[in-house]
Amino acid sequence: MNKLSITAMAIAIALAYSSGAIAQTMSKDEYKSARDRIAVEHKSATAACGSLSGNAKDICKAEAGGNEKVAKAELEARYKPSADARYKARAARAEADYAVAREKCDDMAGNVKDVCLKEAKAAEIATKADAKAQMTSADANQKAAETSATARNKANETGANARKDAASDKREADYAVAKEKCDAFAGDAKNHCMNEAKARFGRS
Repeated sequence: MNKLSITAMAIAIALAYSSGAIAQTMSKDEYKSARDRIAVEHKSATAACGSLSGNAKDICKAEAGGNEKVAKAELEARYKPSADARYKARAARAEADYAVAREKCDDMAGNVKDVCLKEAKAAEIATKADAKAQMTSADANQKAAETSATARNKANETGANARKDAASDKREADYAVAKEKCDAFAGDAKNHCMNEAKARFGRS
């Protein structure tokens, strides 16, 4: 295995991550197995850097370390999906890309190197800013949905109580009408009327 294999693995995880697999849960065994594979790939990729020298070796190590960091972050996002986990995965990729770009800038000198470093840093900042904006937006949308759901439940509860109160008020009014009608009678007829009214409206 070489550094290309760990890159391929990171890409595979990223594709699964971005295609919606993140919504799927992983078992602890699957998670542990994936962690072990990442560790093995990183070890192999780092070993492959041993045949290189100078800045090429530094770049190789940065790529191996960066890919491991990204693979772990994306695995965590798959294992325990959340807006924060997705942000950390994107931030890990930004940091990994920056680490490699910074090493590549070492092959340059003077103003060209300075520009290279500034551009690399700007790219990292931009990616992290986009990731943070996405996370914040996701959190806001979730809270809005939760608030809307709560508001709907509250509205339904309020409406149900209002309908119940209205029914009670109407029943009271209807009972009052029935009693008033009974006043037109006297003696046993009035008593019979009142008993019927009480029975109809559940009064004792």
